[in-house]
Order: sequence, then C-alpha cells, then structure tokens
Amino acid sequence: MTGIISILTCLLALVTIAPISTHPAWWVRVWDFPRLQILALALLTLLLNVTLLPWSSPWVWGLAVVNLACVIYQARWIYPYTPLSKPQVLDFTGYEKKPRVRILVANVLTPNRHAEKLLALAASERPDVLVAVETDGWWEQQLAPLEQDYPYTLKCPQDNLYGMHVYSRLPLVDAEIQYLVDKEIPSMHMLVQLDNGPQVRLHCVHPMPPSPTENDESEDRDAELVLVGKSVVDAKTPVIVTGDLNDVAWSTTTRLFLKISGLLDPRRGRGMYSTFHAGYPFLRWPLDHVFHSDDFVLGSLRRLPSIGSDHFPIMAELVYSPKKGAQQESLQRESEDEALAQEKLASTDATPADVHAPGA
Repeated sequence: MTGIISILTCLLALVTIAPISTHPAWWVRVWDFPRLQILALALLTLLLNVTLLPWSSPWVWGLAVVNLACVIYQARWIYPYTPLSKPQVLDFTGYEKKPRVRILVANVLTPNRHAEKLLALAASERPDVLVAVETDGWWEQQLAPLEQDYPYTLKCPQDNLYGMHVYSRLPLVDAEIQYLVDKEIPSMHMLVQLDNGPQVRLHCVHPMPPSPTENDESEDRDAELVLVGKSVVDAKTPVIVTGDLNDVAWSTTTRLFLKISGLLDPRRGRGMYSTFHAGYPFLRWPLDHVFHSDDFVLGSLRRLPSIGSDHFPIMAELVYSPKKGAQQESLQRESEDEALAQEKLASTDATPADVHAPGA
C-alpha cells in the first residue's frame, strides 16, 4: 500500500507543479483544467495516507505533507469559484425596470443532430441574444426558424468545428467577422442595442484549445484572449465578451484577460457552472463564459439542460445598472501582467488595434 500511495502522491505532485510553468505545450496547459479533480484525488490519497500507513515512518510523513500541499495549492485556485468566496458581481435587487440583456451561449457540437433541443431551449428561455458555436451549414439550416423571433443575425458556418452564429432579438450594429490569429478561426464583434438602454459592445470568441488533436500549444488561444482583452480597455460603451473560450475560469490566461480588460466574471463567488464535458459528471470544468464590464449587475446565471452536445449551454441575464455596478471591483493588475501579456502576443502579428471596435 505504501508503494501505491507513493506513486499516486508523486503523480499528483507532478500535475500540480506542471502548470506553474508558462510553457504553452498542451501537455502542460492541460493540467490547468482538472484542478477540482486533482484536489479530490489529493484529498483521497491524503485520507488513505493517514488511515492506512504507519506514522512511525518519516517517508509516510513526507507523503502526507506533499498531499496536503497539493490540496492547499489546488484549493487556492478554485476557491474564488465557490459560494464560500465573495461574489465579484452584485446581484440585481428590486423591481425597477432597467435595461437588460439575456445571453444564451451554446456550443452545439458540430456532429450533434439534436437541433430541436436547442430550438426548444430558445423557445422556453427566450434569450435576447443566442450565440451558437461549432455551427456548420447543417446547423445554419436547422436554426433558420429562430429568425422569426431573432431577425438580427451574423452567420459564419464552417466545417472545422469553429463556425459561429449569432441570433438576436435586439438590433445588431456595426457587426464584423474577423480572423484575428488564425485564418480558420472566426470571432464576431458588434454593438447590441438594448431596449430603452445603451448600445453594448459584444465580442464572441471561440479560440482553439491546446490539445494533441487540435493545437499542440496554447499560444493562439492565449493571444486571441489577450488581444480582445486589451482592445476593450478604453471602451466608451458597456462591454460583454462571451463564447467557448476553451479555457477554464481560474487559468493564468483567463485571469490575465480579466486583469487586462477590467471585465468581471459572474461565476466568482457563486459556483463553477461547469459546462464541459456534459457526458462525464466527474470530468467537468467551466469553458463557456460571459464576462462583462462593471456597467452591469447580475440578474441570473444558469447552466441549462443538455442539448445533445458535449457542452451544456449557459445563460446570463445582465442588468444595466452603472451606478450600482461602480461598486464592483475587477481583478487588480500586477507588475508582471503587462510583460506576460506581451509574451502571449509574441506568437501573432495582430495587435489590439486590429480587433474591430464597433461604434468607434
């Protein structure tokens, strides 16, 4: 038993230490994702260590210390995404009629043939804006009925798992499709005109993940997130950035994005709302996001039922309340953040100025 626990402890220590490096290789960055699962395994291994091994051995004490260190380190990353932490975004309270926007984000999974589930979900939830990713020509045809209630659209069907469609009940202004870091990976940028409210900058992104089957490194994903983050810093209008970021909420890159952009994450202090993988309850993490400027407070945030995809849809209702929103605090930049951002941008020729700034 000592040998088994020793091997488990060494493996847990390795996958805990690996993502401390900023190396973009997929086999390093992949360990940013399952921090909750690593924490659970470290707790289990620590329990086995405490209950089954003889404490007379210094080696056993060493194993316990290593496991405890893994637990504490992993908990530090995921704690902000539990209800134990203070919410970053305030809840909307009261009955005032304020401008608001309900955004539904759904990674449909291109080969998924249950389009009727997404159509039914849109009918029951009635979002103002529906962002669908991984959409191809077949999905465009199947989602055509949405245009009866969502007359404002931006469409980019693709057969490479990176298509994107936006359907909106609210007017879309100055909309543009861009390919910021890869000619095969689109992003969408537009203004959304709220009912009795301001125009809101909406940026929809779906960068490629670090994966042995897609991209050996995270450089393209990281660069796109930093580009968009830097592009909204001086925005004169409220901002929302949404999509399947192929990155977890607690990763170094997502935290860097939030620090640079000044945007807020409604998950913080509420829960993980893990959206991937829909098919494996014990292997899930939050990949689909709705980030926003402090002009908004939160009406609601929900993970929605399965639509047959490997992702659950997520929906956020954001209430335009800049006076109350001004009380909210974004993550604070640190001295090394700008250098890290420039390191992330080194892999691309694009600059933040290349990101379409609708309405500018």
